[in-house]
Amino acid sequence: MINRKEKEVQTVLEVVIAEPDPPEEADEEDNYKEYKMGEDKNFQRADIGLIGLAVMGENLALNIEKNGFCVAVYNRTTQKVDNFLQSRGINKNFIGTKTVEELCSVLAKPRKLIIMVKAGNPIDQFIDQVLPCLDEGDILIDGGNSHYLDTIRRTKYVNEKGILFVGTGISGGEEGALNGPSIMPGGNEDAWSVVKPVLQSIAAKVDGDVPCCEWVGNDGAGHYVKMVHNGIEYSDMQLICEAYQLLKSGLNLSPGEIHEIFKSWNSGPLNSYLIEITSEILDHTDEKTGEATIDLILDVAGQKGTGKWTGISGLELGVPIPQIVQAVFTRCLSALKSERVYASAVLSGSNQKISDQSDKFINKLHNALYASKICSYAQGFQLLKFAAEEFDWDLNYGDIALLWRGGCIIRAGFLKNIKEAFDSKSDLTNLLLDPYFAKIMIDTQDDLRYIAKQAIDCGIPLPSMTSALNYYDAYRCARLPANLLQAQRDYFGAHTYERIDKERGEFFHTNWTGQGGETASSSYNV
Repeated sequence: MINRKEKEVQTVLEVVIAEPDPPEEADEEDNYKEYKMGEDKNFQRADIGLIGLAVMGENLALNIEKNGFCVAVYNRTTQKVDNFLQSRGINKNFIGTKTVEELCSVLAKPRKLIIMVKAGNPIDQFIDQVLPCLDEGDILIDGGNSHYLDTIRRTKYVNEKGILFVGTGISGGEEGALNGPSIMPGGNEDAWSVVKPVLQSIAAKVDGDVPCCEWVGNDGAGHYVKMVHNGIEYSDMQLICEAYQLLKSGLNLSPGEIHEIFKSWNSGPLNSYLIEITSEILDHTDEKTGEATIDLILDVAGQKGTGKWTGISGLELGVPIPQIVQAVFTRCLSALKSERVYASAVLSGSNQKISDQSDKFINKLHNALYASKICSYAQGFQLLKFAAEEFDWDLNYGDIALLWRGGCIIRAGFLKNIKEAFDSKSDLTNLLLDPYFAKIMIDTQDDLRYIAKQAIDCGIPLPSMTSALNYYDAYRCARLPANLLQAQRDYFGAHTYERIDKERGEFFHTNWTGQGGETASSSYNV
């Protein structure tokens, strides 16, 4: 029989046993998620995150959001996040975050993050900062103007940690980022099926609803294609500037008159974004002075380096891209403003004006510009072909032409013809050999020669147009004086040469002075 005291003890024990265990203490991550989600079980996670709210990043975020995606935004200067959400991002589907950890916590898995920060070390620093917050299969997208070699390195580095890396070129400037840019993604192809719905939805569209966004190739292919795009852009802009200079200095036309010429050109074969904005620039008047704004702008051009990278790559791969390199050098020459002003007072030149003031001259200039433009694109696409072989990229040149048809800076009507050329012959070695473009070059070369002569007689520099003509003539020349050049190299350095009466790949050396030996240097590389 249980006594009263034992019964009290038993009752206490029963109460203690029946009481549920206290909840385990949540770890920091659970507490953090609870802080973000609160009591709302319907908390919406962001479809994609974007880092960097400068001009391109902010507009790209708005583009993604208006296409139906929830976007989490982060900026190192957190005040920019607040400013964005209280201005252009107000009442839109954005989630503002103040730390990298917070940014990653609000993203749906697999996480997708677009990095829109300055190229170079800042991207590497951010990658190292964000990697601990990511899980295997998450995706990092570098949308900046990164150098393709950096992208090759980053793809490997990030993939080794189980994260997928995409290096994507984005072209179109502020307007394109907001309304539809050209997007050139490369990197780890396993990420493509995940990021494709977002990137293709925000890209520019052509031919109805075809997005100017398609997978380019592995590791650095996307950023390489964007780099070449920018190299062609340098050349394209320089060619337009030379046409403007001829009309201004050679024919003494006013900005308004030149505006009308470019406006008419934009409705024909030269139809392009750059011709269009050139026309608009020439029509703009300064509000304070009433003068043409173009006449008030200092003739010193800046550059961010992508044209230089293209030129360096051409030199490294042994691909002739003289127009692109010349465009870069011409910007460098423009920077020597004080020297040029001094030289103008010291060095004499022609003061002759172009005597032909007729529409015939303007039509020839149109054709010269068109022919030069074709040569520029031919050089760019040939560089792509050599790079594809060097880096083992399976590039589709027709698709690349399509990517550039809308949204980007070099978008132009004749890119449709370039796509058709490569779709017809995928192994086309040079755009100049396509029947369509070969005919244009044959039909317009005399006009290019005429314009070059007129400019030379008047002392007006046409570095890019004359480079185009020299490229065309050299490319169609069956025998160049390189035989003499190689003989010179063999003479002073025993660098050897090949013979026209022997098989290619067999090298010879001549004892030119009779005093040298028979020992030759290593064979030369073309």
